Amino acid sequence: MFYRRKILLALLQEFDNELDKLHLLKLLFIFTQKQTTKVYDFIPYQFGCFSYSVYADINSLVQKNILIENNSSIVLNEKVDYFGQLKQEDKYFLNQIKQQFRTMSNDDLIHYTYINYPYWATKSIIAQKILSDEEYAKVLQCKSKFDKTILFTIGYEGISLEEYLNRLIINDVKILVDVRRNPFSMKYGFSKSQLQRYCKNLGIEYLHFPEVGIESEQRQQLNTQADYDRLFEVYRMNNIPKTTVTQNEIFELLKHSKRIALTCFEANINQCHRKYLAEAIANLPRFDYELIHI
Repeated sequence: MFYRRKILLALLQEFDNELDKLHLLKLLFIFTQKQTTKVYDFIPYQFGCFSYSVYADINSLVQKNILIENNSSIVLNEKVDYFGQLKQEDKYFLNQIKQQFRTMSNDDLIHYTYINYPYWATKSIIAQKILSDEEYAKVLQCKSKFDKTILFTIGYEGISLEEYLNRLIINDVKILVDVRRNPFSMKYGFSKSQLQRYCKNLGIEYLHFPEVGIESEQRQQLNTQADYDRLFEVYRMNNIPKTTVTQNEIFELLKHSKRIALTCFEANINQCHRKYLAEAIANLPRFDYELIHI
């Protein structure tokens, strides 16, 4: 079993095997903020911190009959000692959370997280109602708003869906441009329909331009940087000249929306075609903006 799931189950164990869904999510969030290496990442959402990955794990554990999901709560359906399987540091953090938040109401817990972690309240639809003017001002200060026009690129290799979405939010990306030929991923959250839905929930438009991608059969046997360099030499020679219409379309999106991001898989920009596509767009006439890889 994944270690992060043991923490989720241990948290339920420490709270008498059942927690309200909101309570569970908020307590897991607070727990992760204490960790050096977080087991879950969270995004700002309609009611504060939220994690698609947490809910994916809950759904998986429900299917295994380890958890039971009711209308408003999650119930631990096993008598396994998950707490005893945790690292000593994580046991200490869970004990802290149990002592501090055991009797706290949902409203008080929401208020606590909004005050102490204002970035995660930036997309809340209730923050202004429940916070004082001074507290809400701190939330507003965390909102990312920029006037500068920038073409970004981003890869999702090695990071969670939530970390990926946070990078888009923090950089105030308005449009995510998927430049994969085949927008399917074995990694949770990054297939086209999923990514499109998650972006929409955050007010980010998602567009897909498969014609600027690379066929999967061309991406076989890429073992060294030299292999990638040969692939991208072919891409620059063949693909780039044939997709100038799409490049100009992306350029128009940039001029209109100011902050857009080209996305593909690879974390290393030197091993992804989006680098060369972005550079081709940057070389178009009247392009006078920054190009940043995030």
